[in-house]
Amino acid sequence: MPNPFVLIGGRQKATPANPCAVSRVWVTAARSSPGGSFLMTENETPQPAESGSGPHIERRYYIDVADAQKSATELMNTVQCDVEKFSPDLLANFEKRKGEQGRLRVDDEFHIKILGPWNGSVRVTEVTNQHFEFITLEGHPEAGRIRFSVRQLPQPARALRFEIHSWARSRDGLVAFAYSTIGVGKRVQEQTWVTFCQRVAEASGGKPIKPVQVVTVEQDGTEKHTDRHERT
Repeated sequence: MPNPFVLIGGRQKATPANPCAVSRVWVTAARSSPGGSFLMTENETPQPAESGSGPHIERRYYIDVADAQKSATELMNTVQCDVEKFSPDLLANFEKRKGEQGRLRVDDEFHIKILGPWNGSVRVTEVTNQHFEFITLEGHPEAGRIRFSVRQLPQPARALRFEIHSWARSRDGLVAFAYSTIGVGKRVQEQTWVTFCQRVAEASGGKPIKPVQVVTVEQDGTEKHTDRHERT
């Protein structure tokens, strides 16, 4: 069966308004109609946590670095210029489906090919010089939002913290079962964001103070469970 999606592309050069230092190729997803014309894909519906199933789960993944060679704003700009390169392709391959390559703006969209039957899309809802946030779209295995941020730490010298913070539930009962009971989705997700943190730390030019810290708070009705561990 032929692939109904094609890529319409062009070349974009770095400019003062778009400070990423290399020329980039932009791509836009379009659907091929039976007659051979192209129809732009329609926006998918946001999938907030309230629409999900199972317990509410808050997760934090963060890494602190000392002697960073970039400021918090510079490091965040580096991440926003090329979100895709910080995620491990084999586990979660980010592909920008809406918006210019080399910059990040509200309403940009990414399709994420996740290891196993977990593919989904996200939309950018917030962008500042020290953070950005995604909301999951209909069909994503999770329902919720996730924020990526960088901030200066008071000590030691030139210390920064990069953090990934999410608030979500599973999309439905089947995903909740696979995630919590079988644990496959949980392991893939954790390794993806741990690697993302490690790559951002490397991009800072500094030295990690500790391994990536992982904090999970699971709330199911009146029951609340917190888990803390670190990952190298």
